[in-house]
Amino acid sequence: MATLLNVLHVVGAVFLVGPMAILPMTGLRALRAGDADQVSTLARSTFVFSLLSLLVAVFGFGVMSLADDRFDLSVTTPWILWSIVLYAVALVLNLLVVVPAMRSAAEALERGDLGRGGYGRIAGASGVSSLLLVAVVVLMVWKPQ
Repeated sequence: MATLLNVLHVVGAVFLVGPMAILPMTGLRALRAGDADQVSTLARSTFVFSLLSLLVAVFGFGVMSLADDRFDLSVTTPWILWSIVLYAVALVLNLLVVVPAMRSAAEALERGDLGRGGYGRIAGASGVSSLLLVAVVVLMVWKPQ
């Protein structure tokens, strides 16, 4: 069971967290092109993948709970705690800054406003979110004590 959860955790990280980080960058390209429909679709997709990324956390808790006692893993293990905190901040940034900014930008484009409304907010917040997710990957691989 531990192996299955570990596989689900890693596969989920690749196929759920990956798009959560990359789709806003595609949204920026659509915003530059003035494609309101695509920006709107990417905002919705970013929202869905961000929520689905919670499955990766659930699988991670499962892996942690089934880990061999010799590893002494818990939520208070520093690299696990920092991974949780960094992931939570990335998730909140996506859900409360990136997605609303993408939705607003799509609405502005639909109204004919061809400016880059929200571009900086989307770029900045999604960039920080991506860096936080990279830090989580580093912690998952490195596992400093």
